[in-house]
Amino acid sequence: MKKVSRRDFLKSAAALGSMPFLAEAKDTENQQSLKFIHITDSHMDLGNDESVEAMELMVEHINKHYKALDFVVFGGDNFNNNVKGNGDALVYKKIIDKLHCSTYHVRGNKEAHPDHDDAIHLDEFKRLFMSDKTLNVQGKDWVLETKGVAFLGLDSCIEGANNGLYTEETIKFAENILKKGKPTVILNHHPYTNYWKGTDPKDIHKYVLNNTNEVQKRLFKFDNLILTLSGHKHIDSVTTINKTKVIVTRGFIRPLDMDMYPMRYVEIVDGNINEKLIYTS
Repeated sequence: MKKVSRRDFLKSAAALGSMPFLAEAKDTENQQSLKFIHITDSHMDLGNDESVEAMELMVEHINKHYKALDFVVFGGDNFNNNVKGNGDALVYKKIIDKLHCSTYHVRGNKEAHPDHDDAIHLDEFKRLFMSDKTLNVQGKDWVLETKGVAFLGLDSCIEGANNGLYTEETIKFAENILKKGKPTVILNHHPYTNYWKGTDPKDIHKYVLNNTNEVQKRLFKFDNLILTLSGHKHIDSVTTINKTKVIVTRGFIRPLDMDMYPMRYVEIVDGNINEKLIYTS
């Protein structure tokens, strides 16, 4: 009998775990279901060939196994923004443009706090990643309204910093969308809670949305805020705030094993949310 290595065993297990829900085969009959994948903290870096190959593997995996997706959303720190000009942004965009479906982006601290004086900033990010005509863009935020769901992309970044907050303009933009009453999803980079139970104040300041108390008071009071998607800490979490499912997806940069990078598959049907952490294989 052929000996099975640990890597082969884990890859086989992940392949099963990363397959779409069994229900997905019949979901094509229900066109009102919204299906998407959330990827965050991929940290693609031109100085690290493995990180570039991981993004190419992601595209191949999604195109093969998740053909019925409405879109893929990227939650920030998508590329490390550490080269002169927009070279890494263009390589990243060339790769994700090969996905069979639309893609939507918000910034992370890497895009807002570049490691090079001539790296891209907000205006270039908007030109490259927020110009889709399906988006209603206001300032540095956007909303996509599709299949009865309002999908908000909120920029929680502070220019030149790793910590984050929502500006008053961003909060008001979200409030105005929520007041319309549609089931609403928020995509951003910085998580809303210290879900990993950290004790270092500097660490909490860096990772938790700095004005989270105000944001929770003003946005999470809406019953139609059904889901939030964040990243930044790279540690997976699924909790609730009031009636909202609050998800922080494990960083794509943290593979379970070789060639097995984490993403989250989400399906929303009539306001009900099914979600599952999946892996490339």
